[in-house]
Amino acid sequence: MTPLRVFITGASSGLGAALARRYAAQGATLGLLARRGETLAALIATLPNPQQHRAYAVDVLDHAAIANAAQQFLAHAGGVDVVIANAGVSAGTLTEFAEDLAVFSDIIATNVVATAATFAPFIAAMRAQRTPGRLVGIGSVAGIRGLPGAEAYSASKAAVISYCESLRLEMKPYGIRVVTICPGYIDTPMTQANPYPMPFLMAPEKFAASAVQVIAAGRSYAVIPWQMGIVAKVLRLLPNTVYDWAFGKAPHKPRKQAS
Repeated sequence: MTPLRVFITGASSGLGAALARRYAAQGATLGLLARRGETLAALIATLPNPQQHRAYAVDVLDHAAIANAAQQFLAHAGGVDVVIANAGVSAGTLTEFAEDLAVFSDIIATNVVATAATFAPFIAAMRAQRTPGRLVGIGSVAGIRGLPGAEAYSASKAAVISYCESLRLEMKPYGIRVVTICPGYIDTPMTQANPYPMPFLMAPEKFAASAVQVIAAGRSYAVIPWQMGIVAKVLRLLPNTVYDWAFGKAPHKPRKQAS
């Protein structure tokens, strides 16, 4: 089996780093993109065959820099099989506070617009390949129903889910699979800031193992862990009156200032 060529954003920690370790263990050639270049270099040094991987110290808000990194990776690897738009941020937001609008903008730009900016420079290459590959968007169970205090984050992840569904239809004629993965609670720096209990909390390594299987199968949509998939299906079916009663007083994620 030919080793995969995999490009991952938000790769310096959390889900991205766990996915990088999982793919590297399978012999893949990796392009890892994140803002923290030193952290990426340290991660690559721990991976099998570190010389075949490439690090790109890029902020995903810099779309031209993402495109440049994509071209460098395509030249290095000779193509691409999997692109994972994993970079994401989360913070509590409340619309009543004017200062939260800047945070709202940051979250939408990072979680939604940067996902499209990550996929865009790879599509032509995938279309030209004999094996077109997979584009993977990271949604969230928080995108299934709007959570109180998480207006921006829930909106951004709902947008990722809908965007990937639209893109899936657009890419189908070219054989390119678009995979949407919605994590539940995964034990990463992002969730460690949550001041409330998190059901079915999952280690990032276990998430990565499941996600890699979903991507290899080319599944259009998956919730990980599976228990949260059941929760997501129930949430979709709840009438608004029941949902509002159940979640109206749910704890909020802490707010923060815009970056």
